[in-house]
Amino acid sequence: MNFSLSYMLEVLPAILKFVPVTIVLSVISMFFAILIGLLVAFMKRSSVSVLATGASLYVSLFRGMPTLVQLFIIYYGLPQLFPAMSNLEASQAAIIGLSLKESSYLAEIFRAALESVDKGQLEAGLSVGMKKGAIYKRIILPQAAINALPATGNTFISLIKESSLAFTLGITELFAEGKMIAASSLRFFETYLVVGLVYWGLILIYSFFQRQLETKLNVPYRR
Repeated sequence: MNFSLSYMLEVLPAILKFVPVTIVLSVISMFFAILIGLLVAFMKRSSVSVLATGASLYVSLFRGMPTLVQLFIIYYGLPQLFPAMSNLEASQAAIIGLSLKESSYLAEIFRAALESVDKGQLEAGLSVGMKKGAIYKRIILPQAAINALPATGNTFISLIKESSLAFTLGITELFAEGKMIAASSLRFFETYLVVGLVYWGLILIYSFFQRQLETKLNVPYRR
């Protein structure tokens, strides 16, 4: 077997240069996914049947469609229907597609987290004259956030890995750079192994900070 550790160390810096692109894509997409997911979660819990049905359809659609197909529809398909979108950049299309995809998962996570909070707390808040918005902001959402954090973290981990699909739109990120290096050197195993290890390293770093955050947020609820 012609395995070269020195080659892996040689290409590592070139691949690491594109880690910021992957992180930026993932963080921005996650930010919008959280906002959309929270909105859809509230819509699913709404007593207005049109909103609840629309939210359920949204979740079903984006969870059931492959991410790659969604990216292609947004970047290549929508400009045919809406010429104004012909100036849409690949990075923008990637962020839109990843945000919509992950928000469909987060909507269910947030809905379950909201329902896990005892309804009696809402009734108690209303009974002492608090407004519903204030009750959600000060009492329900903080508790729901703690309950949703582990699953939300797993979704972000998935998003980091799915960001590799952005290369199909012509974006040079972590995986795309590895693919080009492998094609030029013909050392596919070592190059892709480096790429995989870098992704693994990112996940380990994020998981560490998530555990620290979970520990900190759970302090007030410890007995």
